Amino acid sequence: MKLRLLPVVALALTAAAYQAPAFADAALAQAKNCMACHAVDKKMVGPSYKDVAAKYAGNKDAAAMLAEKIQKGSTPGKGNWGAVPMPANPQVNAAEAAKLAAWVLTVK
Repeated sequence: MKLRLLPVVALALTAAAYQAPAFADAALAQAKNCMACHAVDKKMVGPSYKDVAAKYAGNKDAAAMLAEKIQKGSTPGKGNWGAVPMPANPQVNAAEAAKLAAWVLTVK
């Protein structure tokens, strides 16, 4: 009986390990107030993370560009998502911005 449980436990631990970074990055997005304007799957003030990931899928420069926008913000009319510009986020350091951008690009 114990031998039959081993593969199930191993599979559960593996699944948890793969999901842990996504939860950690969602938690970082929450902690840095990103979720005040963005949601994973619906437009709010800004686009959904799913829409951002879809728009930049396959763009090798997307992570760096998004990390910069996370920190410095954007201005209307510069290829953004609408009339409301993204404000600068000085509370987000460069490492956090890179982590958030990488996470956003994985949202499906």
